[in-house]
Amino acid sequence: MSSHYFNQTDRPATVRALSQQCFDLLVIGGGITGAGIARDAAMRGLSVALIEAQDLASGTSSRSSKMIHGGLRYLVAGDIAVVKESASERSILHQIAPHLAQKTPYVIPTTSLRSKLILRAALWAYERLGGVAPEDYHDVWSLDQLAEREPLIERSALNGAVVYPEFLTDDARLTMATVRSAIDHGATVSTYLRAVNIQREGDFVVSAASTLPADTSEVTLRARAVVNAAGPWVDEVCGLEGPQAPRLALSRGVHLVFNHADLPVRNTVVMRTPDGRRIFAVPLGQYTYIGTTDDYHPEFEYWPPVTEQDVSYLLSATRRVMPEASLSPEQIVSVWSGIRPLVGDGSGRASKELSRKDEVWTSPSGLLSVGGGKLSAYRAMAERVVDTVIENHDFTAKPCATAQVPLPGGETAVSADRLSGVEGAPAERLARLYGAEASEVVSSAGEGGLLAAEVRQAVLREGALRLEDYWARRSSRAWFDHDAGLPVLTQAADVMANLLGWDDSRKVTEINNCREIDRASRSGFQSATTSLGEADDYRAAS
Repeated sequence: MSSHYFNQTDRPATVRALSQQCFDLLVIGGGITGAGIARDAAMRGLSVALIEAQDLASGTSSRSSKMIHGGLRYLVAGDIAVVKESASERSILHQIAPHLAQKTPYVIPTTSLRSKLILRAALWAYERLGGVAPEDYHDVWSLDQLAEREPLIERSALNGAVVYPEFLTDDARLTMATVRSAIDHGATVSTYLRAVNIQREGDFVVSAASTLPADTSEVTLRARAVVNAAGPWVDEVCGLEGPQAPRLALSRGVHLVFNHADLPVRNTVVMRTPDGRRIFAVPLGQYTYIGTTDDYHPEFEYWPPVTEQDVSYLLSATRRVMPEASLSPEQIVSVWSGIRPLVGDGSGRASKELSRKDEVWTSPSGLLSVGGGKLSAYRAMAERVVDTVIENHDFTAKPCATAQVPLPGGETAVSADRLSGVEGAPAERLARLYGAEASEVVSSAGEGGLLAAEVRQAVLREGALRLEDYWARRSSRAWFDHDAGLPVLTQAADVMANLLGWDDSRKVTEINNCREIDRASRSGFQSATTSLGEADDYRAAS
């Protein structure tokens, strides 16, 4: 188990610790990129601080498709190095955090012998180039096997399917576990601190201000090196040094969540859309989610909108593949929408055509900024960035060891049937969220039950400071729970209030904030129409 927990209940002490030394490295941004960089640098022996304007993973890193891809699609582009890295990184994550890299078979329906042979050839090359273990080689289903194993799929124009495994993760908890590991190795971390000024006076001097309700605290940090890993807000942080040309091209991706009974797929089904994209229907416990869209979105919002067109596009594509599901907007349990910080190339190409590869650039002051990148390769990307920091500043450092050390909860693989007193879907959920720490969460339930135990875990060990942090990111109840987790808000707020010293007014503020997030996320499609042609007309027009 981890020896250092992420506990911010003494907020003044947390903030004060940031001003008490000059750090080797300050990381701005608590998404998966910043978390990975902080962990790598701390493990190499550098003194590290990380600040985040909101909560860990509060932007892109809690709004992905929650998949660790092995890099098959990069094979089509001939990018062999990326294929090898993606496959290797997928394997590494499965080793250091098995609960956060769970295999899920991908089912790709095929329409002809030719298409099946082309796909098999690509997978054969991918498996050899990526060093895929034999037990993870692809399989081929006949039409009868497809009918038996995924009966929802319309088969009149198909001849079977090709199946291969990818990995499913909880992106927000992966980020949080990575930060906790950074803290285990000496990093100082504070959330809800927004960088408001950056200057270079030999060392970097960064001013930051609290973004918590009724908290006006400020702090000045000093660091020899600064990495800007603010995701969609990278350009904004660069602008703190003075006017600079924007580097990012932001793209918005939307996902819809349904009860699994309404879309009972048994594996992840890959669906081709009329505009040539691929979307997924992914089973997760008692729910199934579909996504994602990919459209330019110029605003860097924490909670970007979900529109009628988004819903129509995803439902229309799903109906074509699985018409018997008869999905409608009224069946949507929850939605999430996130912004991808892609690096623009000035070509005017559609966002789906822009590279997802990471890019690093340096401002005249020496501020290092990171844009783009994929969740799947976050660890390797962090290693490259920290290598650059060490070289630029001539730091003495140990070799990278992030591939060998388990993340918190990843010390041993835990199955749901080993959790005493919890069975079925709740046990599977706990094992998936907490890994090796699940039994400890269960045993600490006591008064208030498992919900209270989860909230205590979130606050005392995982750095949660707002109700939204628990509801949306530590527990994923905002996405994968009855009525989007709204019924648990009051009880969860009561537990957090006792731990963080909230009065009744603050509890009301926290509950209303979560309810407003849920309301606003649905407001753009409450009157959505879902005729099969509407989404295609919209895409053609745009």
